[in-house]
Amino acid sequence: MPAADSNELVTTSALALLRRLEWRVRHAVETVLSGEYRSAFRGRGMEFDQVVRYEFGDDVRDIDWNVTARLGEPYRKKFVEEREITFLVVFEDSPSLQFGSGAQSKREALLELAGLVMLLGAVNRDRVGCLHVTPDGYTFNEPMRGRGAIMHTAATLIGRPAPDLAAPRPVEMPWRLLSKAAPKHSILIWLGDFPPRQAPDGWAVMSRRYQPMGFRIDDPWERELPAGDRFAAYDPTSGQLITLDGGRAERAAHAQWKAQREDAWTSLFPDPLSRLVVSTEESRLDALVRFFHTRLRAM
Repeated sequence: MPAADSNELVTTSALALLRRLEWRVRHAVETVLSGEYRSAFRGRGMEFDQVVRYEFGDDVRDIDWNVTARLGEPYRKKFVEEREITFLVVFEDSPSLQFGSGAQSKREALLELAGLVMLLGAVNRDRVGCLHVTPDGYTFNEPMRGRGAIMHTAATLIGRPAPDLAAPRPVEMPWRLLSKAAPKHSILIWLGDFPPRQAPDGWAVMSRRYQPMGFRIDDPWERELPAGDRFAAYDPTSGQLITLDGGRAERAAHAQWKAQREDAWTSLFPDPLSRLVVSTEESRLDALVRFFHTRLRAM
């Protein structure tokens, strides 16, 4: 089959998947989430404008208590409202995502999560951009509005083949491009495997420019090694089948790796409300709904 025909079939298959997910997303937005979606993402991340007199019906959480105490009557902070939210979805497609102990790999589950986020933006008429980064380079789609354009971008991302495991290389994130890829205060959602590593250079600047959030997929074997004496697992980063005996030393090494990974994860996203971890065995949409509700309750 010619390459062009093959790519068209992949995109068609991805669009079919997205359309099956879309009705669930619309149902969640119209019923379960209602108006909470926009509030949960906006939070208090908008730019401060001025202090104005408090009027009946204003949000009491915006009251500036220092000014109120000084003037003897209630005043509140006014923020610069944006007409829409801009999402910048960053998918770090590392070889390690191709691991999976069950019916679905981490990469498949994470791609579905990315598609759900982009569909939420499309349903709510927001702008959505996408940066897909692999060991071989990156592809960038500028933030745009409209169901058709966003669906096509999401389908293209989901339909792209996984990175070659023959000679895995580290993924190099184009931070300079990212720093100019979306307006200030946009929502940056970084989806990846997040192994133990140092925070990249320039992350502090990115965190100030955007509202960063990290989304991660965990395999059950990552959370806890399977019970039993010996088992085999395929390591996508080395391309080898590895046999583990489940001994005390291996379990201690696994526990140490988990601790190091969590330290690096929380260092990148110190606010618990800015990070989401989902198992390959969980519903990704249900996890997103819980994420929004948790954010809203904390505001």
